Amino acid sequence: MKKFSGIIPPVSSTFHRDGTIDKTAMRQVADFLINKGVDGLFYLGTGGEFSQMNTAQRMAFTEEAVAVVGGRVPVLIGVGSPSTDEAVKLAQHAQACGADGVVAINPYYWKVAPRNLDDYYQQIARSVTLPVILYNFPDLTGQDLTPETVKRLALQNENIVGIKDTIDSVGHLRTMINTVKSVRPSFSVFCGYDDHLLNTLLLGGDGAISASANFAPELSVGIYRAWREGDLATAAALNQKLLQLPAIYALETPFVSLIKYSMQCVGLPVETYCLPPILDVSEEAKEKVHALLVAQGILSD
Repeated sequence: MKKFSGIIPPVSSTFHRDGTIDKTAMRQVADFLINKGVDGLFYLGTGGEFSQMNTAQRMAFTEEAVAVVGGRVPVLIGVGSPSTDEAVKLAQHAQACGADGVVAINPYYWKVAPRNLDDYYQQIARSVTLPVILYNFPDLTGQDLTPETVKRLALQNENIVGIKDTIDSVGHLRTMINTVKSVRPSFSVFCGYDDHLLNTLLLGGDGAISASANFAPELSVGIYRAWREGDLATAAALNQKLLQLPAIYALETPFVSLIKYSMQCVGLPVETYCLPPILDVSEEAKEKVHALLVAQGILSD
């Protein structure tokens, strides 16, 4: 079973202002990120706006994403849903399209008891032969995938191979790494917050799936490469810049349009349009984002 590691951007979905997929922009974003040295691309995550799409839209986006990447790097597809039936269908569709793995957030709206959670993930994992990566984002789902829960799921399902742990806690990441890797050493633990990348690597984790890699991949890719080469001084210097970028996410809620504006700032031809109910980025937020990118040397003034 394939092991995933490194920097895997949760790619922002590209749309025309009528809500249709902007295929040209999708290709240019993929080319940009691959040329920057990322280790994979994750489509239809939180910033990929899966939660605003119906099943047909998600399937159409999956088909286009796999075609655009064309096997150059691994493609992960988000398939999580409050409906187990929908999640299974999306996972099977991703496999049929040629994706390299699927990422499944836990059911949201309901807090589900352990046996229900186990059944949800078992049905997804057993419906495909692809690797499955769990996705923990308790601030949005309302339910934490605890290290013990993840350990149980990893032991029950051979093709559950990793987790994107989007939680602002080094302690949670440390316990996740120690608990799950003690029984599945090859299990991949990715942080979901940019500012935890270096900590995750130092603790024995495997990389990051975080939003800033959409517009500043040179920082996270640089940190990962420096760490692999034992150059902690370079990793620490780049980390000081990366630590400033999450301030962008606090400017608007949700922050999806801010990521797209940041991508525009670095020259990517993407619209800042997002699927409703997310409105376009405000002028005030644009000014703050631009200033922050200049301050960190990502843009020249």
